[in-house]
Amino acid sequence: MPPSPAAAAASGTSHLALLLLLSSSSLFFLYKSITLRRLRRSPRPSPSPSSSPPAAATAPTLLYASTTGTSKALAARLSARLADAGLPARATDAAAFDPDDLPSVPLLLLVLPTHDAGAPPPGAAFLARWLAETAADFRAGALLLSGLRFAVFGVGSRAYGDTFNAAARSFSRWLRALGAVEVLPVGEGDVDEGDLDHVFEEWCGRVLRVVKGEEVEEEDGVNGEANGFDGMEGEESDYDDFDDEDEEEEEVASGEVDMEDIAGKATAKKQNGKVEGALPNGGQNGARAMVTPIIRASLEKQGYKIVGSHSGVKICRWTKSQLRGRGGCYKHSFYGIESHRCMEATPSLACANKCVFCWRHHTNPVGKSWKWKMDDPLDIVNTAIDEHRKMVKQMKGVPGVKPERLAEGLSPRHCALSLVGEPIMYPEINTLVDDLHRRHISTFLVTNAQFPEKIKALKPITQLYVSVDAATKESLKAVDRPLFSDFWERFLDSLKSLHDKDQRTVYRLTLVKGWNVEEIDAYANLLKLGQPDFIEVKGVTYCGSSATSKLTMENVPWHADVKEFSEVLATKSGGVYELACEHVHSCCVLLAKVDKFKINGKWHTWIDYDRFNELVMSGKPFKSSDYMAVTPSWAVYGADEGGFDPDQARFKKERRHGAAALKG
Repeated sequence: MPPSPAAAAASGTSHLALLLLLSSSSLFFLYKSITLRRLRRSPRPSPSPSSSPPAAATAPTLLYASTTGTSKALAARLSARLADAGLPARATDAAAFDPDDLPSVPLLLLVLPTHDAGAPPPGAAFLARWLAETAADFRAGALLLSGLRFAVFGVGSRAYGDTFNAAARSFSRWLRALGAVEVLPVGEGDVDEGDLDHVFEEWCGRVLRVVKGEEVEEEDGVNGEANGFDGMEGEESDYDDFDDEDEEEEEVASGEVDMEDIAGKATAKKQNGKVEGALPNGGQNGARAMVTPIIRASLEKQGYKIVGSHSGVKICRWTKSQLRGRGGCYKHSFYGIESHRCMEATPSLACANKCVFCWRHHTNPVGKSWKWKMDDPLDIVNTAIDEHRKMVKQMKGVPGVKPERLAEGLSPRHCALSLVGEPIMYPEINTLVDDLHRRHISTFLVTNAQFPEKIKALKPITQLYVSVDAATKESLKAVDRPLFSDFWERFLDSLKSLHDKDQRTVYRLTLVKGWNVEEIDAYANLLKLGQPDFIEVKGVTYCGSSATSKLTMENVPWHADVKEFSEVLATKSGGVYELACEHVHSCCVLLAKVDKFKINGKWHTWIDYDRFNELVMSGKPFKSSDYMAVTPSWAVYGADEGGFDPDQARFKKERRHGAAALKG
């Protein structure tokens, strides 16, 4: 039955009303979306008295997020300064702050570092997610936090390139997108360049003036750097999900300075299409010294002798030990070096990693390429030997030091290029090594597996090490904390580069319980890439507590743990490697290739150093088998001596703790 005319009219009216309602809603949301986009795109004035008039003194909300304790300590300092000014503000962990309270906060102060790949630290993850999602939600509106004023201070390292203080800049961008007024440019402190305290104090002074309602002079940025507000809209972060394709089309190349350059902030000048001061290997001979006064003071306090502007030398405890006839290091047991005649040095104090077990507590510089002033390699060798001799001479008169060994110690025969940093970064490493060989000084060079092209270009040395600190991409990132984003590819290529070397090559494994000990199968797979002559397996050395490392004694394996790991690794090699030597005192075990170094049932892991000098000076090709020597029985794995030279006198220090230490 067809509907009546009245019913049809009513139905038509309802449809028309519904259509009008939907159209109105669509127009409203379209208007809000366009308005929000324009607000985000519109240039925001830099904070100044004209754009943000001084307000009356008010107690701010001070938040921090910290992973190593640095940001927490800085926030506490700011809290104390505010309290002294009569404006108490307790430093609060961002993890305990409810973001829903932001609209009622008059002034927000944030101190936070950048975590993994530019993301906010875990303590600020929830706050970051709330801000990012709210800023991207058109329903929130661009004036949600219009009553909030804020300032952010970032703690990071320029060595990490584009992610330097990315978290702080992301917080600034999200807050501004929600209508908050930024009263100061983002403060950017660099923990590695040594300017953190200065920059933070300068930023704190400006914060105090803002809090008191005083005038703050307009600046482009903290410490003379551009704050980059106009460029922030195009930055990416793990929490950004804006779909701003139009904005991306408007971005242009700006010739931005690579912030990994911790030696300087100016772009390199070009002449005839080439970078002025460029080095043959692609690096740059910068005008600035690698070792700043702060870094120098810190390293010298640890016993280093700084050589020139980027090198260092330090006397090893095993050098002192063998001068007194109390035993040598594991290299003495494994390879026959004379520990009292070994010089520990490096031509580059900088490194491309920030390993959790770094025994220098990250007091050395970091960087991804050579950007510093470069010293002459011959001057480095001369000065390093002079400084080493001075330190050996200081052992004269020390109880137990034997005169004949002291005399021998003044003429070093070995150089361990493994003191600290990444020696292979030094552009003139080959010239430096050649000079050491010319003086009949053997070379043991350790690289951290981030510069495969430099490994390939390296001339023959006595023994080349590659640090294999973990066996999977995830654990290597956690243990080494590398600067390079393609660290895993560089790591694998470095291992492959060993395969083409004719001289002795070593994988050096540092076991850290709870971090990398469980990856035995993955380690076994890595052996096929470089096929090294030897594998050193050593337990991590605990170097005390540090804000940069969370390691404790619980992470240090026993010698029995190292032996068990080494035995399993040898089994998984399918007979290619066997346990050759051990040094119980150093908690270290050596695996060696059976087909090359086990001859007629006897190991030949020691080195004929005189023969090596003849071969390397001849300029002709030679192989590792050409300068090997028989390993003494006391150094062989499983021997009763445990790798301790019987010609030395074993000395055990009596350790007295607690009440026992108070007794006569």
